[in-house]
Parts: sequence; C-alpha cells; structure tokens
Amino acid sequence: MIIRKGNISDLSEMRRLFTDTITSVCKNDYNSEQIEAWRSGTENEERWMQVMDSQFVIVAKINGQMAGFCTLERGNYIDLLFVHKDFQHQGIARKMYTFIEQEVTIRKEKTLAADVSKTARPFFEKMGFRVITEQTVNVKGIDLTNYKMEKDLNS
Repeated sequence: MIIRKGNISDLSEMRRLFTDTITSVCKNDYNSEQIEAWRSGTENEERWMQVMDSQFVIVAKINGQMAGFCTLERGNYIDLLFVHKDFQHQGIARKMYTFIEQEVTIRKEKTLAADVSKTARPFFEKMGFRVITEQTVNVKGIDLTNYKMEKDLNS
C-alpha cells in the first residue's frame, strides 16, 4: 500500500469511492433515505473542489487502485475519511489516520476533531477519540445522526 498526498487527478476516484462506501458500508446504520441524501453530497462539485484546494488530502493506493482517502481541514479537523468497500477491515483507515495524526503533530496542534458517522464511531473510539456530543445534521431535508468527536494529542 502506498499513501501519498492527493491531487486533482484523484478527485473522480475519490467521489466514486465516497458514494460506493456510503451505499454499501453504512447501510446497517442508516436507512435508504439517509444513505441517498448523504451520498448525494458527491454532486456538489464546488464543495469537492474546495476540499482539494484548501485541505490536506491523502490517498491510499493498493496495486494502483484507490483503497481510501482522508482529508484534514483547518489544521486539526478530519473532514473526510473513507475506505473502499472492498478494502474494509484491512488496517487502511488506521494507516491513513496515523499519517494524518503525524501531520497534525508536526503542526503542533493540541487536539484532533471530527464529525463522525455511526458507522465510523467505533473506529474513532479505537483511535482514542471521545464523543463530545451526538448531533443531528439535515441533508436535503433528511436528518442523519453523527457525533462530534475529539482527541487530546497531549496525553
């Protein structure tokens, strides 16, 4: 597996991975209406261009195929962390997370934050995050539950 900085040429594969992962991996935690609303986020071209322009983006590749990606916003906020549906439970999220945490440490940040889906919550808890609050976010008129989580990097 290779982890490298992402670039604009990765964008279409990132968006496809985002949609496929939500559709297949998150189906036990969210109903079909919620899945459809969430995955529709891939249609927002401006949002994805903003991610590529202003965030620290990494991609994980295995034999040339994108296995996952992660983005860091504002120096200490994990905006997106997704692993391809065919590469679940192989340590890819952990390796990308470790890479991101090292970047945050280099930037001398004291905490790391993320808004995390029900599906991703157990992973983030294993990485040392704690739930700050449960939240309801509204996407295209559909409510989805997620969690504001944080990790203290000084401990």
